[in-house]
Amino acid sequence: MTDAQIPLKDRMKSAAIAARENAHAPYSRFKVGAAVLDNQGRIFAGCNMENAAYPLGTCAEAVALGAMIAAGGKTCSHVLIVGGDGDLSPCGGCRQRIAELCTSDCVVSAVSADGAILKEWKMADLLPHAFEFDR
Repeated sequence: MTDAQIPLKDRMKSAAIAARENAHAPYSRFKVGAAVLDNQGRIFAGCNMENAAYPLGTCAEAVALGAMIAAGGKTCSHVLIVGGDGDLSPCGGCRQRIAELCTSDCVVSAVSADGAILKEWKMADLLPHAFEFDR
């Protein structure tokens, strides 16, 4: 089966799960992976990176969005995050990051470590009053 034949959401899950395995989470031991789908149909993945100076850690969503921007992507239409076994949703800062870089119909999916969909939201439901700017 070629990549084109694998459903998009499955490719995003695979990318996020693989990134999660590379997470640097020595303090919390809570590894997170993320994948974003950009306006050109490309998938970018990222993982969380903790730091002993706590505020300097970086979320998986921020890493994936940064990779998208670095590659020339402008907007994303789907964000998928993979954590452990429990509940999961983007933090407030990542909700704002996603809101600034997503399409109006962007879907955010939370997935367990085994790939099961936990929850899905429209971005506007996750952050209904996001700070906005004219693009």
